[in-house]
Parts: sequence; structure tokens; C-alpha cells
Amino acid sequence: MRFTSFGEENLGADDPCRLARRGNGFSMSDRSPLAITLCAPRGFCAGVVRAIDVVQEALARHGAPVYVRHEIVHNKFVVDSLKAKGAVFVKDLAEVPSAAHPVIFSAHGVPKSVPAEAERRGLAAIDATCPLVTKVHREAEIHFRRGRHVLLIGHANHPEVIGTMGQLPAGAVTLIETVADLDRFLPDDPLSLAYVTQTTLSVDDTAELVAALRLKFPAALGPQKQDICYATTNRQEAVKAVAGEVDAMIVVGSPNSSNSQRLREVAERAGCAITQLALRASEIDWKRFEGIASLGITAGASAPETLVDEIVAAFGERFEITLTTRKLADESVFFPLPKALRQD
Repeated sequence: MRFTSFGEENLGADDPCRLARRGNGFSMSDRSPLAITLCAPRGFCAGVVRAIDVVQEALARHGAPVYVRHEIVHNKFVVDSLKAKGAVFVKDLAEVPSAAHPVIFSAHGVPKSVPAEAERRGLAAIDATCPLVTKVHREAEIHFRRGRHVLLIGHANHPEVIGTMGQLPAGAVTLIETVADLDRFLPDDPLSLAYVTQTTLSVDDTAELVAALRLKFPAALGPQKQDICYATTNRQEAVKAVAGEVDAMIVVGSPNSSNSQRLREVAERAGCAITQLALRASEIDWKRFEGIASLGITAGASAPETLVDEIVAAFGERFEITLTTRKLADESVFFPLPKALRQD
């Protein structure tokens, strides 16, 4: 069963062009022309859809409240929408009062100590970890069992990194954020190394770091396929194709969303002079966009399309807009719900 729905009954149900024409008192002739290019793919990935559907299916089956450890995905609009339906977000399992209602682990994954604590307390735990993150967990575990020290390329304190490092005993994983970290790393056995990566990194930055790692430690084993997920890669490639051709780029997403932050950086590096990460239209710094004639818009993997519509409409109140879409890839990936929530 697919439940994912955020605001489709209002903004999301409308065509962005029609929304844009709902002006603020200006006539179309008062507005400067603005060509908007929508990047595609953009917005929700399969892992995010699955995680949100997990929360909504749990609410449908068990009623409110349903507890969620950490933000289910990094998007305040999504989190607030689920709160309104009865989800309670907690930072620690100690905040879950009893086993009367299920507790859900976020799409970013959790250390092994978390499900172990839930089992100890008799909590009904449902794991909404993205299967592509779980894949990285399994890779790290296999390397560890085969006697290799694991290097994790990622960002410190990101929930996904905390979850991946927490799959193995303390000291079994070394976090590598920069080439400087790699230069400082002195392994006990350079011939017994392996590496994995966070799934939401910059593709180009990670390729440079992996190249440096393999130059220093040529025996290090990596994944058969890159750990950066298909959605991160596709969205970054779409931004690269558009960013050099427009005056400005808006990335719809939350500031704590790693993949959204990387999209803004990719746009900047691709030659776009004006870039901004914005969750809602109210956050747009309009002075920065005065005088532009072309604009690219994309959305991070945890941003619903209704927020893209909202921002298009906001530009439509200030410009006479035309909309086109630049599509670089088709996405048909689907992840089923956890077994505990599947229909009988």
C-alpha cells in the first residue's frame, strides 16, 4: 500500500503554471520574463517514499501515537506533516514510554545498539532504514569479519554515518572526511583495508577522495558498485546539466539534508552564480534574484513536490514565467515495506 501524500489536496494538486498565475495584484505585463527549468529527476527517492509510508502505515494499523527515533527523513515539512497525523519524534528510545505503540527507526539507519535496546525494553521496533544504507552496513560487516579495517568516507555526526559506524565495534571503523584525514591515517596493516561511503555525498568529491585513498593504499577493497545512491547521483547530474545555463538555482530542501546541501554545492561548482537552498518560498532571499532571466529548480531526495510547486508559484507572483523540464534519467526503483507492515 502506498500512502505518501503531502499537501496534494492544496498546493500539490495544482499545476505550477496555474499557481504562478495567481498573482499578488500585478498584471502579467508588469512582470519581467523568467524562464524556469525544472531539473529531473528531483525530489523523493524510493528510500524516502518507503520511510514515510512506513510511518503512515504504522499509524493506519496501530493508531496514534507512533514513535519515530530521529527525523524519519531530513525535511521539516514532512516531519511536521507526520506529527499532525500522530507521529511523535524522539531523540532517544528513553523517550518512548512503553511498548504499547511501535517505534520506527529513521531512513538514515541506526547503530546496532539501538535495536538491541528496543528488544531489551520489549518495544515493537520497525526498521525504516533505506535498503541502500543497509547495503553499506552489510558491506562494512563483511569486511570486518574478514579481518579488514574499514574506512568510512562521510560527514561526521550525520545520522547515516553514526549508524554505519555503529554496526561494528569501537575502533573497527575510521571516518575519512578529507584528504587531510587520509594523510593522517596510519593503519596497522595497509594490506587489510576496505572502504565504504555515505550514500548522499558529492559524487565528484567522493571520486577524488577515493582516488587519493587508492593511490595511498592500493590494496584497499571498495564496493563492487559505488555506495552513493542512484538518487543522489541522478539529481546531481541533472543539476550539472542545468546550472551552467541559468542565472540562478534554487534547491528545495532542508539545511540538515546532506543530499540537498550537495546539490547546492554542485550547482555552484557548475558555474551558477546565484544558488540558494530553501525549504519554503518564505525563505527565498528575493534581493539575490532581482534581474535574473533564467532559473533552475531542483529538490533534494527528501523534499516533496508540493514545495517545488509553492516556490514556482512564488516566482510567478514576481515574474512572467515559462516552465520547461530537463530530464536526464528515469527512476523506477521501488522498495517494499518491512515485513511487519506488509498486507497479509
